[in-house]
Order: sequence, then structure tokens, then C-alpha cells
Amino acid sequence: MLDIAVMKEEVTKILDHYKGKTYKSRKDHVLVVDSSEAPQEIVADCRTVPGIITERGCCYAGCKGVVVGPLKDTVALTHGPIGCGYYSWLTRRNKARMNEGDKHNYLPYCFSTDMQETDVVFGGEKKLRQAITEIVDIFNPPSIMICSTCPVGLIGDDIQAVARWSQEQFGIQTIAYGCEGYKGVSQSAGHHIANNGLYKNVIGTGTDPSVKKKYSVNILGEYNIGGDGWEIERMLHSLGYTILSIMSGDGSVARLRNAHFADLNLVQCHRSTNYNAELLRETYGTDWIKVNFLGVRATIKALRDMALYFGDPELITRTEEFIYGELEAIEPEIEKYKAVCQGKTVALFVGGSRANHFQGLFEEIGMETVLAGFEFAHRDDYEGREVIPFIKENADNKNIENITGQPDEKMYRLLLSKEKFEELNKEMEINYFKGMIKIMTDGSVVVDDINHYEMESFMKVLKPDLFGSGIKEKYVIHKMGTLSKQIHSYDYSGPFAGFKGAVVFAHDVAMGLTTPVWKLIKPKWRRDAAPERTLAEVL
Repeated sequence: MLDIAVMKEEVTKILDHYKGKTYKSRKDHVLVVDSSEAPQEIVADCRTVPGIITERGCCYAGCKGVVVGPLKDTVALTHGPIGCGYYSWLTRRNKARMNEGDKHNYLPYCFSTDMQETDVVFGGEKKLRQAITEIVDIFNPPSIMICSTCPVGLIGDDIQAVARWSQEQFGIQTIAYGCEGYKGVSQSAGHHIANNGLYKNVIGTGTDPSVKKKYSVNILGEYNIGGDGWEIERMLHSLGYTILSIMSGDGSVARLRNAHFADLNLVQCHRSTNYNAELLRETYGTDWIKVNFLGVRATIKALRDMALYFGDPELITRTEEFIYGELEAIEPEIEKYKAVCQGKTVALFVGGSRANHFQGLFEEIGMETVLAGFEFAHRDDYEGREVIPFIKENADNKNIENITGQPDEKMYRLLLSKEKFEELNKEMEINYFKGMIKIMTDGSVVVDDINHYEMESFMKVLKPDLFGSGIKEKYVIHKMGTLSKQIHSYDYSGPFAGFKGAVVFAHDVAMGLTTPVWKLIKPKWRRDAAPERTLAEVL
């Protein structure tokens, strides 16, 4: 365990290198976890200091790259320069397949209007109409979603008008998202915009109640990275649950239309889908619970909480039998890799809730998290939802429409009585997320919106054996002689979810830690590093 006083001193040294406004801006984004000071407060969801090399993405990346892009039965069209089309290729490995009843899967394609300088000068609406015409002619999709990038907002293209034209011209639902990159301080703004668009135009438009079966659930904030969603589906289907929709990995617009028929919503990534979780609760009375299927203990808790919520003795018994069978199958494998990982330390800086989710997974193989942070979190992601009423709205937040759901007279229903809700809420957390700080050990460090200077500084101080990162910072960590496990796209591995996924993860971490190459890299700041050796000497 890290010493609280020592770590606070080290944090002070790191922050003291900043001058003036930069120091004032960054000092409250970093804290050392100290349970004696609880509740601890952190600054989050505000603009990055210009010139600091942040790891964040933009508003467009959050809308198109995270929420809308993985929906397989719609054409997600990027209206902007081709450089923004990076996210049109869906680089996060959101896997999708043609399941029974599916008719469309457009994920292998990249759609962009490829705006040029002349389009920026004279307007891009004509080119957008042309792109939509070609899409309809070639693919004839059931729906089109337009995601705009920075130049579109700057020159004033009316994408909403083009969307209305498309619906009238072709009879195809067309939804436009004004998610220009500059609209928010990070990709979090794009998540909010995408949630709003799906709530207003898709969710609740399904009219066939026969899709609802016993134990109907939605999975919100699961993106099927490396096949995670399929492993979750395997578990839930084997227990008798009906998954009405997934937002958005291997998800579809067709399934999302029926999300309002669900009995319970399962929120995996709190930051990207908490908006619709709350809107569904306000509009249809559907409770949500925060789940985490990354890690054995977390998966067990999620499955038990679900069974407890529905309260069926047979479901509870079946859940326990399933957990026992899965544990019996994986425990010998996990122990084999745990012997390699035991006693090692890890730093985590990734988007969404993953810096939270993966801590338990690392702990189960014997590794301690010494630093964690998010790229685009809000204070409630760190401190818990109880702080939401006290978060001050800033000018950037006001750019995004804040929707409040109104009870639907025909569809609003409460699965639990008030008494049953209060009883269950003592054993599990319903409609609540406690945040990341509360799960971390004293002396560990929390950093919001980390930059390259801070990342390198904490690497020198903490010397973690592994850094769980995103795509951009991975190779900098490698040059420091430290394994960087890519948590956004899983280094082309996976799935990591559930019981079987935990074994895959443990194997990958053990393999990475024992790779000989790290002994050959000697960063200048590692004073205790051994003399450089040749590959032949290492092997």
C-alpha cells in the first residue's frame, strides 16, 4: 500500500512545475485517495489547458465513434473533411454480426462526404445531399445518421434541413447530430448529443409489445470490444434473460426502438449512457442498476443483483448454479497466470468507466492499482451520483440540450412497489453509481484528464509494471520500458468480459509482463535500471 503523506508530497512536486494559470487549472484535477478526508472532491469536465498534450477526443468522436457508430443497421455518415473520417472506420473494434432476424450490417463501410476547401467556402449541403442520394441508391438502408464535424458548424450548414429533405425524398428516417468537435470539452459532449438524438427519434418508437419476454433487459454502455457483448449475451441467455437492445455494440436501431418494453436497464459504461438510463426511468419507470462484467467478482455481483431485483427464487438458484459451474471451469487457469502477475502494480488511464472496471480484474490476478483516471469523466463518475445537484453548470455544458423525461401515460409502470424498492436498495444500489474514488485504496492517485507531462512524471514516481492506456499514449509508455495494455481496443485480443474473458485477460497480461523486450529498454530516468544488455543475453 502506498504511503498517503509521501504521495501527497510527490503530487505537490509534480504540480509545482506548472506556472500561474496552468497551476491553478490543474491542481484540483489530481488527488491522493485518503479515506480520512472523505468525501473527496475533484475537478472534472472542464476545458483542457491549451498547449497541454491531452489524451482526450472530441465531441464528434463521442457521438459517431462511440455511441452511434457501432449501430450496425444504420448508415452513420460523417459530414466533414476526410481526416475526421478516422472514426468512420470504427477503429475501436466494435464487433457486429448478422444475428437471426438481422437484415443489415454496415459496419465494414466508411461513409464520409469528404468536404474540400471549396465546400468550406461555398457550403457543403449540396455535397451532403449528393452523398445521401448515393447511399440510398447503393445500399438503401432503413435509416441514415448524419454526424457533423467542426467545419460544418463553423460555416453553418443546416444538417437538420437536409435530414428532413432526405426523409421526404426517400422515405428513410434520417437523424442529424450537431456534434461538431468543438461543441464540448471532450467526447463526453458527443455521448450526450447521441443519447438525446436516440431518445427523441428511436427509443420508444417500437409498437410491438410481443418482443417483451420474461426478464427483459437492455444493456446500456456495452460496445462489444473484442466480443465482450457476445460473452455477456451468452451468460444472460443461459440464465433465461431476454436482451431487448444493446447500446451500442452489436446493437441496432431496430432493437433500440423497443427499449422501452424492458423491465430493467443494465448500465455498463455510466458516462456514455447514463442519460438514456435516466430518461427511460423518468419516462417509462424502468429502473437501472450499474453493472460491471469485467472481472470475476464484478460479474458475480452483477448476476446476483439482477436475480435479486427480479426476486424469482428459481432464477436466484439458477444464477448460483451457473456461477459455480463457471468458476469451477476457470479457476485453475486463472491461478496459473496469477503466479506471474502477483505483486505487480498498474496505472490506468482510459475513457469511460474502464479505469474503474478494470481495477477489480487486475486485483484478482494479484496486481495493485496505484493510479487511475478518466479522459472525459464528470465529477459523478469519480465521486458518485450524490454530487450531481452540486455540480455547477458551465458555458460548455449549456451547448448541449439537457432533456428531462415526462411519464408516458400508457407505458409508465413500476416493477417494484415502494416498499420492495426500499428493501432491495439496502442490499444493492438501484439507479445509483458510487463513482471510482470510493473503490480505490488509500495512497493511490486519481488524475482527471492526464497530460503527457503528468503521465511521464507519475511513471517516474510510481514505476508501475503495467500501464492500462488508450491508443494515443501507448507507445510513449513502451519507450519507457513499461508494458502498456491497450484498454480501448484490447490490442486485437478479447473478449475480456465475464468468467471466460477474465482468463483471456490474465493470459494477455502475463504474456506481456514476461516479454523479454522490456529488459532491453532503459529510460534515462530509471536510475535503478540494470546495464543495457543484448537480446542474446536476455534470451
